[in-house]
Amino acid sequence: MPILKAPPKQAKNESLQLRVSTEFKLQLQNYSEFLGATPSYVVIEALNRLFEKDRDFKTWLEQHTDTADEPPTQATFVTETIKRP
Repeated sequence: MPILKAPPKQAKNESLQLRVSTEFKLQLQNYSEFLGATPSYVVIEALNRLFEKDRDFKTWLEQHTDTADEPPTQATFVTETIKRP
């Protein structure tokens, strides 16, 4: 049984370019194929899970978020990060 769920239909996102090893790219492509999803979906879901589970990151984020604004949710944090130029 896969750890991640199949992707829902999503609005168009901006692109993000990353440099990864050949082995990592192959693993990502294989896992994406296993899920029947895109590599982008796998990366976003994995990072959302990481952000959700990392207590130290949550604490850090709370300390570095402007007090006038509410901290972003995990999903919007990843989406906003990807959309930045």
